[in-house]
Amino acid sequence: MNILFDRLFGIGQHRITIDGEFFAGTATVGERETIIIGTRNKAAIDSALALKVADAILRTVREDSDVSRPPRTILFLVDTQGQQLSRHEELLGLNGYFAHVASCCDLARRHDHRLVTVIHGEAVSGGFLAFGLMADRVYALPDAQVRVMDLRAMSKVTKIPYDKLVVLAEESPVFAPGAENYWRMGAVDELWSAEDDWSSCLASGVAHAAADDGRARLGLERGGRTLAAPIAELVKAA
Repeated sequence: MNILFDRLFGIGQHRITIDGEFFAGTATVGERETIIIGTRNKAAIDSALALKVADAILRTVREDSDVSRPPRTILFLVDTQGQQLSRHEELLGLNGYFAHVASCCDLARRHDHRLVTVIHGEAVSGGFLAFGLMADRVYALPDAQVRVMDLRAMSKVTKIPYDKLVVLAEESPVFAPGAENYWRMGAVDELWSAEDDWSSCLASGVAHAAADDGRARLGLERGGRTLAAPIAELVKAA
């Protein structure tokens, strides 16, 4: 993880504590202290891990409300295979824990914290929806894997033949996994290459993070979601 942290923040510019598959701390981004909250090793998000993420967000909001300084940016470093698939977690109401994380992100935004996500591994299903996709800006590192559902699993749920889904995935990014398809839909703002200066890219991303939701507009411009933005405009005008 230190190699990743050094490339993102610079050597000696991060103070991050790793606790199993969860880590949190601070780092210097663009000469400003930034809160770091992340997961690693393709973490399956269970109720305990969701509470750690939520606690780190709430602690940041509370700390910055108690001092006379601008609210710090919260940076999510995401690597998750999705929610923990177990009867135990379902009985605990894992969806409620995810809703709590999403509510904490909304609370932070209402307190003027900017939220930025960098996907450094996998970003899958409900684990990504509540933790990562809630950010104002989302960036993906090389080899990042982004998907909501495997096409075979999607076939079982929707009853659409797998072969037909493969054809649909080639025609529309809505059905297709992969960071590039999520870029086309506007869900991922930028794809960073191995040759990019990630530290500079991150500093620029944090500087331009804003609370406006431009995903539908980006999806229209990139040809990945051609109806979302026009329909939203029709609803606004109604």
